[in-house]
Amino acid sequence: MVPTRRFWLLVAMGIPVAIVAGATGGPLLLIAYNVTLVAIAWVTALMGPDPRRLAVVRTFDPVLSVRVPNKITVTIENTGAEPMQGLFRDEPPLDHQATQRETRLRVEPGRESVFQYSITPNTRGSDFFRGSFVRLDCPLGLVRKQAYLNTSQVVRVYPNVLALREFDLLKHKGKLDQIGIRKSRIKGLGTEFESLRDYAEGDDYRKIDWKATARRGKLVVRQFEQERNQPVILVVDVGRKMLADVNGVSKLDHVLDASLMLSHAAMVSGDLVGLLVYSDTVRRYVPPRKGRNQAGVIVDAIHDLTAEPLASSPQRAFSYLGRRWSRRALIVLFTEVEDEDDARNLTAGLRQALRRHLTLVVRVADPDLLRSAAGRVESEEDLFQKAASLQFVNERQKAGSLLDAGGFHSLETEPQDLAAALVSFYFQVKERSLL
Repeated sequence: MVPTRRFWLLVAMGIPVAIVAGATGGPLLLIAYNVTLVAIAWVTALMGPDPRRLAVVRTFDPVLSVRVPNKITVTIENTGAEPMQGLFRDEPPLDHQATQRETRLRVEPGRESVFQYSITPNTRGSDFFRGSFVRLDCPLGLVRKQAYLNTSQVVRVYPNVLALREFDLLKHKGKLDQIGIRKSRIKGLGTEFESLRDYAEGDDYRKIDWKATARRGKLVVRQFEQERNQPVILVVDVGRKMLADVNGVSKLDHVLDASLMLSHAAMVSGDLVGLLVYSDTVRRYVPPRKGRNQAGVIVDAIHDLTAEPLASSPQRAFSYLGRRWSRRALIVLFTEVEDEDDARNLTAGLRQALRRHLTLVVRVADPDLLRSAAGRVESEEDLFQKAASLQFVNERQKAGSLLDAGGFHSLETEPQDLAAALVSFYFQVKERSLL
């Protein structure tokens, strides 16, 4: 039972009664006033609506996406025989930022009220809603009946799965360029025969099918489609170098968001997707497969990954992979190669993988570091900061050049462009039949 402003106003109105009682030397008048007021408040609380007659159902996506707003819908049904009104408050997980957790409630008997708000999780992993609270208005408005509703509910926070819906929508509309994904406009690329069609101006003469042309009496060309069932293996380093933050978010989180987008694009294209996670040893391995079930397996495998303060061993990881997968694949290695020594060690340790697979090394660039290297010098401190940033940027550029010379494909981009750059590279591989 929570007293309302009206109750305290009536308490304040008892001050004159207290003055009169003090002047007459008889406190009974004041005691009678207060006892009567409290008794009335208590009786109205007993007469008030029963919170147990409220049925609360909270709905949201099976998994939430980290660092983006996720819609939460709360449906409140009045199963009682009298109207209920008051305040309703939902309690999301502690580290989730909510747009609104409290709303004014009025529900007629047998009816529902719907309350929507958004939460933005800050970290991946499992958490839970802590329940809900209501304060229902009682007759005369002296008190509200407060109750805890046990609506606790487990929630899982994954990398940004909401971005996959945007990808599907834009792909369907042919507008992937709106999120920075570049795809060739040339039709008919690939190596798998699809069909025959009439020759059109601009077609490659090498694709003319002369036998079909002779039968039909007009030029006919062979049309090809991109191969399917090609393996794409995501190799994710979770060692100490992935502990660093970029824009307040760990490099590993940026990598997982991008890898999720790449795996989705590959599955939509009909390819197989696998996963290997390593630090000093292999932590997780998911063999390449295709289909919706595999998408769920990949997401479950990465949603709770954390970087470890350990030196990573890509040699052990690729040795493990070589014993379990021999078919040529596109291997996307997410790691950090900070200087020439790192690049030489990586190239020397992965020579066998380079001969067998098409390997892309992906690194996350730090926009603050790039701005510092390109910034103006206005003080002695700026000078030292710029010199250090330039040295670090130059070291990374030299490392990238060594990776290219060693047979790797390399990609280094800022976090906001990483997913689009990865998917664009994947489409180029498909269009050029590099696998």
